[in-house]
Amino acid sequence: MTTTESKSELFTIASVESAQSQKEQASSMGFFERYMQPCLAELLGSTLFIFVGCVSVISNIGVTGSIQPALAHGLALAITVAVFGEISGGHYNPAVSVCVYLLGGMELVLLGPYVLAQMFGGMIGAGLAKAISPSAYFYNASGAAFNAVKSNGDIGPVTVAEIVMTLFLTMVVSMSAVNGRTKSQLAPFCIGLTVTANILAGGMISGACMNPARAFGPAAVAGHWDSHWVYWVGPLAGALLTASIVRLLMGDKKTRVILK
Repeated sequence: MTTTESKSELFTIASVESAQSQKEQASSMGFFERYMQPCLAELLGSTLFIFVGCVSVISNIGVTGSIQPALAHGLALAITVAVFGEISGGHYNPAVSVCVYLLGGMELVLLGPYVLAQMFGGMIGAGLAKAISPSAYFYNASGAAFNAVKSNGDIGPVTVAEIVMTLFLTMVVSMSAVNGRTKSQLAPFCIGLTVTANILAGGMISGACMNPARAFGPAAVAGHWDSHWVYWVGPLAGALLTASIVRLLMGDKKTRVILK
């Protein structure tokens, strides 16, 4: 897929080929397609993804293991990225948006609106999950909010787990969908599988959030804010680590800032 074949590459709002092609692409889109439509796609995609994720957690109460939430999150993410990726890039995650921006994959003017759209989408998705779930299930699951931190001793392991898992997720996003040399049409599939793998591996440790919007929506709907900050600090730290690694070492010649 080239930049002349679609409005934007997966996870890329700005063109990655050349300044000239970027200019031509921008001039061919109106204000709505360039700025408003991507934000609407982030809002809708975040709503659907987080709705499915929350319902899967709420309905998994009393079931041993995390296979259902892992598959539901991974499949929903892969599908929504594939469907809306051509419009907005399919981030649905403030940590991903920050990472993509730092790698030159989107305009600064869109970063704030993207994050707001993702947070509002999280609240809408969590609200829909509450509306259709039995009250007992909803409250037993804390509304699908993250509650892995039971004591001060849990803060360190949970934060580190979120950093590492988000680094894994954002690294897959960066290398499969942003970095020119390693881009793959299998990016949505790879990203969804990464989320599934992380939930299977780390769900019992931190809940495997990797997404501040996924944490914010249920927390706002259920009023569950205990140690909520961990699910912002961990994912954003992981995203910053990924951006540093790709910019310094793993990116292609255009992306790297040293060793060119």
